[in-house]
Amino acid sequence: MALLFLAALIGIPLIEILVFVKVGSEIGAFNTVIITIVTALIGVFLIRIQGLGVLMRARASLDRQETPVNEIFEGIFLAVAGLFLIIPGFVTDTIGFLLLIPPLRRALAAYMAQHSNFVATNIRQPGRKSGGTVIDGEYEVIEEDPASIENRNDPNSDSPWKKEK
Repeated sequence: MALLFLAALIGIPLIEILVFVKVGSEIGAFNTVIITIVTALIGVFLIRIQGLGVLMRARASLDRQETPVNEIFEGIFLAVAGLFLIIPGFVTDTIGFLLLIPPLRRALAAYMAQHSNFVATNIRQPGRKSGGTVIDGEYEVIEEDPASIENRNDPNSDSPWKKEK
């Protein structure tokens, strides 16, 4: 896994430089820079719109008391798409724009959800209000006979709660 990460860390920038040089020699350096900036701006705008849609679907799933697994993976893919669109380069922009296609992203999210193991816990119980006060305490049962309780020296003889005889 570490070797794969290292290969990606070295390989992606090398591929991007190669593509930059090729595209720059065809359309010019200025046009290459402008296209890179425009793709980043368009990508950020599209991610904002689609991210809000995914967030609303996740909220609807939670309201139905369902676990929003697909929406979580869609959000992860949108974050990866945003990262790829912000990184300058044509290859990463292409991958980022592919992840912005909703049917492709949903298919990838469904695949990831099916091949993952999750444990769902129900935080909200049906019929019970959330946010209630919980008082946690400890107690000890002391069983004494009533005669020994009355005969012992009372350290709280001034207590207003003391029973008058």
